[in-house]
Amino acid sequence: MDVSIVNNDFYLSGMAALIGDIDKQLMVMLRDGRTFIAFLRSLDQFGNLVLHQAFERIIVGQQYADIPRGLFVIRGENVLLIGELDFHRPLRVPLYEVTIEEILKLQKQDLEKKDRIEKLRQKAMLEHGLVDEGNPIEEHY
Repeated sequence: MDVSIVNNDFYLSGMAALIGDIDKQLMVMLRDGRTFIAFLRSLDQFGNLVLHQAFERIIVGQQYADIPRGLFVIRGENVLLIGELDFHRPLRVPLYEVTIEEILKLQKQDLEKKDRIEKLRQKAMLEHGLVDEGNPIEEHY
């Protein structure tokens, strides 16, 4: 564990810095784009998290819905961002709550739209002699 001294105060670095956030409600963003809001109950040296009373927040445009997930364990390598929430501050962008069914439908439409745009982008790149090495075009092979 790495301990730093700044202004005569001790600070833990890395995942150890989250020890002070145990039992606080946090927002956790994952590499796959999902966002969870939950109480942090436990963590280890690998960044694995145990979340309690977790719910997944899906946001499409200015609409959102929360899907209850309960107790949730997240492998540390999947964590992109962790932040404490301040429910007393107003949101910069107003969000409107919708039902879970509505947000899942909106999410599906949004993903289909993004997929169509990506296919058009890949087609245009191929027509100009450019091949996206990170995302090969299956139809080309």
